[in-house]
Amino acid sequence: MSTTTIIARRELSSYFRLPVGWFTIALFLFLCGCVFALAVLEPGRVASLRAFFGAAGWLLLPVVPAISMRLFSEEMRSGTIEPLITSPARESSIVLGKYLGAVMMLGLMLLPTLLYAWVLAKVSARPPEFGPLAAGYLSLFLPGVFYLAVGTLCSALTNNQTLAFLGSLFILLAIMLASALGPGIAPAWMQPALRWISFDARIQDFAKGVIDLRHVIFFFAASVLPLVLAGVALRARRLG
Repeated sequence: MSTTTIIARRELSSYFRLPVGWFTIALFLFLCGCVFALAVLEPGRVASLRAFFGAAGWLLLPVVPAISMRLFSEEMRSGTIEPLITSPARESSIVLGKYLGAVMMLGLMLLPTLLYAWVLAKVSARPPEFGPLAAGYLSLFLPGVFYLAVGTLCSALTNNQTLAFLGSLFILLAIMLASALGPGIAPAWMQPALRWISFDARIQDFAKGVIDLRHVIFFFAASVLPLVLAGVALRARRLG
Protein backbone atom coordinates (compact mmCIF):
# COMPACT_ATOMS: atom_id res chain seq x y z
CA MET A 1 0.00 0.00 0.00
CA SER A 2 1.46 3.38 -1.03
CA THR A 3 2.15 6.23 1.38
CA THR A 4 -0.47 8.37 -0.34
CA THR A 5 -3.15 5.69 0.11
CA ILE A 6 -2.28 5.18 3.78
CA ILE A 7 -2.47 8.91 4.50
CA ALA A 8 -5.75 9.22 2.55
CA ARG A 9 -7.36 6.39 4.53
CA ARG A 10 -6.08 7.85 7.79
CA GLU A 11 -7.44 11.28 6.88
CA LEU A 12 -10.84 9.94 5.87
CA SER A 13 -11.22 7.93 9.09
CA SER A 14 -10.25 10.99 11.16
CA TYR A 15 -13.40 12.80 10.02
CA PHE A 16 -15.54 10.17 11.68
CA ARG A 17 -13.54 10.07 14.90
CA LEU A 18 -14.44 13.70 15.61
CA PRO A 19 -17.85 15.38 15.90
CA VAL A 20 -16.96 17.96 13.23
CA GLY A 21 -17.18 15.37 10.45
CA TRP A 22 -20.60 14.10 11.47
CA PHE A 23 -21.85 17.64 12.12
CA THR A 24 -20.71 18.86 8.70
CA ILE A 25 -22.45 16.01 6.90
CA ALA A 26 -25.62 16.35 8.99
CA LEU A 27 -25.84 20.12 8.44
CA PHE A 28 -25.26 19.84 4.69
CA LEU A 29 -27.86 17.07 4.30
CA PHE A 30 -30.38 18.94 6.46
CA LEU A 31 -30.10 22.09 4.33
CA CYS A 32 -30.18 20.06 1.11
CA GLY A 33 -33.26 18.22 2.38
CA CYS A 34 -34.99 21.54 3.01
CA VAL A 35 -34.20 22.68 -0.53
CA PHE A 36 -35.42 19.38 -1.97
CA ALA A 37 -38.67 19.47 -0.01
CA LEU A 38 -39.46 23.13 -0.66
CA ALA A 39 -38.11 23.76 -4.16
CA VAL A 40 -38.23 20.36 -5.91
CA LEU A 41 -41.22 18.45 -4.54
CA GLU A 42 -43.92 20.72 -5.89
CA PRO A 43 -47.14 19.36 -7.45
CA GLY A 44 -47.19 19.79 -11.21
CA ARG A 45 -43.49 20.61 -11.39
CA VAL A 46 -41.27 18.92 -13.99
CA ALA A 47 -39.23 16.09 -12.44
CA SER A 48 -35.86 17.81 -12.18
CA LEU A 49 -33.21 18.34 -9.51
CA ARG A 50 -31.91 21.49 -11.13
CA ALA A 51 -33.12 23.69 -8.25
CA PHE A 52 -31.39 21.37 -5.79
CA PHE A 53 -28.10 21.44 -7.70
CA GLY A 54 -28.16 25.23 -7.88
CA ALA A 55 -28.71 25.64 -4.14
CA ALA A 56 -26.32 22.83 -3.17
CA GLY A 57 -23.55 24.46 -5.22
CA TRP A 58 -23.73 27.55 -3.00
CA LEU A 59 -24.02 25.44 0.15
CA LEU A 60 -20.69 23.83 -0.71
CA LEU A 61 -18.89 27.17 -0.41
CA PRO A 62 -18.96 27.22 3.42
CA VAL A 63 -19.11 23.43 3.84
CA VAL A 64 -15.99 22.51 1.86
CA PRO A 65 -13.68 24.86 3.83
CA ALA A 66 -15.03 23.17 6.97
CA ILE A 67 -13.81 19.85 5.56
CA SER A 68 -10.37 21.12 4.54
CA MET A 69 -9.56 23.52 7.39
CA ARG A 70 -8.10 20.84 9.67
CA LEU A 71 -6.01 18.97 7.09
CA PHE A 72 -2.71 20.54 8.16
CA SER A 73 -3.78 23.19 10.68
CA GLU A 74 -4.81 20.64 13.30
CA GLU A 75 -1.60 18.66 12.76
CA MET A 76 0.47 21.81 13.29
CA ARG A 77 -1.54 22.91 16.32
CA SER A 78 -1.27 19.55 18.06
CA GLY A 79 2.34 18.93 17.08
CA THR A 80 1.59 15.72 15.17
CA ILE A 81 2.91 17.36 12.00
CA GLU A 82 6.50 16.86 13.17
CA PRO A 83 6.54 13.04 12.85
CA LEU A 84 4.84 13.43 9.48
CA ILE A 85 7.31 15.88 7.96
CA THR A 86 10.33 14.10 9.42
CA SER A 87 9.20 10.77 7.94
CA PRO A 88 10.64 9.52 4.63
CA ALA A 89 7.35 10.38 2.88
CA ARG A 90 7.67 13.01 0.17
CA GLU A 91 5.77 16.28 0.43
CA SER A 92 3.76 15.40 -2.67
CA SER A 93 2.62 12.12 -1.11
CA ILE A 94 1.59 13.83 2.13
CA VAL A 95 -0.34 16.62 0.40
CA LEU A 96 -1.96 14.30 -2.12
CA GLY A 97 -2.90 11.78 0.57
CA LYS A 98 -4.58 14.37 2.77
CA TYR A 99 -6.29 15.94 -0.23
CA LEU A 100 -7.64 12.61 -1.48
CA GLY A 101 -8.96 11.85 1.99
CA ALA A 102 -10.89 15.13 1.88
CA VAL A 103 -12.14 14.37 -1.66
CA MET A 104 -13.47 11.00 -0.46
CA MET A 105 -15.19 12.81 2.41
CA LEU A 106 -16.84 15.12 -0.13
CA GLY A 107 -18.01 12.12 -2.14
CA LEU A 108 -19.46 10.46 0.96
CA MET A 109 -21.24 13.69 1.85
CA LEU A 110 -22.89 13.87 -1.60
CA LEU A 111 -23.72 10.17 -1.78
CA PRO A 112 -26.89 10.26 0.39
CA THR A 113 -28.39 12.94 -1.86
CA LEU A 114 -28.84 10.26 -4.55
CA LEU A 115 -31.90 9.34 -2.51
CA TYR A 116 -33.52 12.53 -3.80
CA ALA A 117 -33.36 11.25 -7.38
CA TRP A 118 -34.95 7.96 -6.28
CA VAL A 119 -37.76 9.76 -4.44
CA LEU A 120 -38.37 12.04 -7.43
CA ALA A 121 -38.57 9.04 -9.75
CA LYS A 122 -41.11 7.36 -7.46
CA VAL A 123 -43.45 10.33 -7.09
CA SER A 124 -43.26 11.67 -10.66
CA ALA A 125 -45.19 10.39 -13.66
CA ARG A 126 -42.05 10.91 -15.76
CA PRO A 127 -38.80 10.14 -13.91
CA PRO A 128 -35.80 12.48 -14.31
CA GLU A 129 -33.38 11.68 -17.11
CA PHE A 130 -29.98 10.22 -16.28
CA GLY A 131 -27.92 12.70 -18.34
CA PRO A 132 -29.00 15.89 -16.53
CA LEU A 133 -28.64 14.05 -13.19
CA ALA A 134 -25.05 13.04 -13.97
CA ALA A 135 -24.23 16.55 -15.17
CA GLY A 136 -25.81 18.03 -12.05
CA TYR A 137 -23.69 15.92 -9.73
CA LEU A 138 -20.59 16.85 -11.72
CA SER A 139 -21.56 20.51 -11.17
CA LEU A 140 -21.20 19.80 -7.44
CA PHE A 141 -18.28 17.38 -7.33
CA LEU A 142 -15.86 19.05 -9.76
CA PRO A 143 -16.00 22.56 -8.21
CA GLY A 144 -15.82 20.83 -4.82
CA VAL A 145 -12.56 19.18 -5.88
CA PHE A 146 -11.13 22.61 -6.66
CA TYR A 147 -12.49 24.13 -3.44
CA LEU A 148 -10.74 21.39 -1.46
CA ALA A 149 -7.45 22.13 -3.24
CA VAL A 150 -7.72 25.79 -2.19
CA GLY A 151 -8.63 24.71 1.34
CA THR A 152 -5.64 22.37 1.46
CA LEU A 153 -3.32 25.26 0.60
CA CYS A 154 -4.88 27.56 3.22
CA SER A 155 -4.62 24.83 5.86
CA ALA A 156 -0.94 24.28 5.01
CA LEU A 157 -0.20 27.97 5.62
CA THR A 158 -1.49 28.32 9.20
CA ASN A 159 -1.89 26.34 12.40
CA ASN A 160 -5.20 28.08 13.12
CA GLN A 161 -8.25 26.23 11.80
CA THR A 162 -10.41 29.35 11.92
CA LEU A 163 -7.95 31.28 9.75
CA ALA A 164 -7.74 28.34 7.34
CA PHE A 165 -11.53 28.25 7.11
CA LEU A 166 -11.94 32.00 6.60
CA GLY A 167 -9.03 32.21 4.19
CA SER A 168 -10.35 29.49 1.90
CA LEU A 169 -13.93 30.81 2.16
CA PHE A 170 -12.99 34.36 1.16
CA ILE A 171 -10.72 33.16 -1.65
CA LEU A 172 -13.51 30.99 -3.04
CA LEU A 173 -16.07 33.80 -2.77
CA ALA A 174 -13.67 36.16 -4.55
CA ILE A 175 -13.12 33.61 -7.33
CA MET A 176 -16.85 33.01 -7.75
CA LEU A 177 -17.68 36.72 -7.81
CA ALA A 178 -14.86 37.50 -10.24
CA SER A 179 -15.93 34.55 -12.39
CA ALA A 180 -19.56 35.68 -12.48
CA LEU A 181 -19.07 39.45 -12.76
CA GLY A 182 -15.64 39.81 -14.37
CA PRO A 183 -16.57 39.07 -18.00
CA GLY A 184 -19.31 41.70 -17.89
CA ILE A 185 -17.32 44.59 -16.40
CA ALA A 186 -13.77 43.97 -17.64
CA PRO A 187 -12.29 45.75 -20.68
CA ALA A 188 -13.23 44.20 -24.02
CA TRP A 189 -9.74 42.81 -24.65
CA MET A 190 -9.84 40.86 -21.36
CA GLN A 191 -13.33 39.41 -21.72
CA PRO A 192 -12.46 36.36 -23.90
CA ALA A 193 -9.80 35.23 -21.41
CA LEU A 194 -12.10 35.81 -18.44
CA ARG A 195 -14.89 33.85 -20.10
CA TRP A 196 -12.48 30.98 -20.73
CA ILE A 197 -11.44 30.75 -17.07
CA SER A 198 -14.95 31.49 -15.80
CA PHE A 199 -16.04 28.92 -13.22
CA ASP A 200 -19.61 30.19 -13.34
CA ALA A 201 -20.04 29.53 -17.06
CA ARG A 202 -18.73 25.98 -16.73
CA ILE A 203 -20.95 25.23 -13.73
CA GLN A 204 -23.94 26.64 -15.62
CA ASP A 205 -23.20 24.29 -18.53
CA PHE A 206 -23.28 21.32 -16.18
CA ALA A 207 -26.51 22.62 -14.63
CA LYS A 208 -28.06 22.66 -18.11
CA GLY A 209 -27.15 19.00 -18.56
CA VAL A 210 -24.11 19.59 -20.78
CA ILE A 211 -21.18 17.29 -19.96
CA ASP A 212 -18.14 18.77 -21.65
CA LEU A 213 -14.84 16.95 -21.18
CA ARG A 214 -13.02 20.27 -21.40
CA HIS A 215 -14.82 21.45 -18.28
CA VAL A 216 -13.86 18.26 -16.42
CA ILE A 217 -10.20 18.70 -17.36
CA PHE A 218 -10.34 22.39 -16.43
CA PHE A 219 -11.45 21.78 -12.85
CA PHE A 220 -8.88 19.05 -12.25
CA ALA A 221 -6.13 21.16 -13.84
CA ALA A 222 -7.14 24.21 -11.76
CA SER A 223 -6.73 22.09 -8.61
CA VAL A 224 -3.08 21.35 -9.37
CA LEU A 225 -1.63 24.80 -8.57
CA PRO A 226 -3.01 25.08 -4.99
CA LEU A 227 -1.78 21.55 -4.27
CA VAL A 228 1.68 22.33 -5.62
CA LEU A 229 1.82 25.47 -3.47
CA ALA A 230 0.70 23.43 -0.44
CA GLY A 231 3.61 21.08 -1.13
CA VAL A 232 5.98 24.06 -1.29
CA ALA A 233 4.65 25.33 2.05
CA LEU A 234 5.15 21.89 3.60
CA ARG A 235 8.67 21.72 2.13
CA ALA A 236 9.52 25.11 3.61
CA ARG A 237 8.31 23.94 7.02
CA ARG A 238 10.38 20.77 6.72
CA LEU A 239 13.53 22.72 5.83
CA GLY A 240 12.84 25.31 8.54
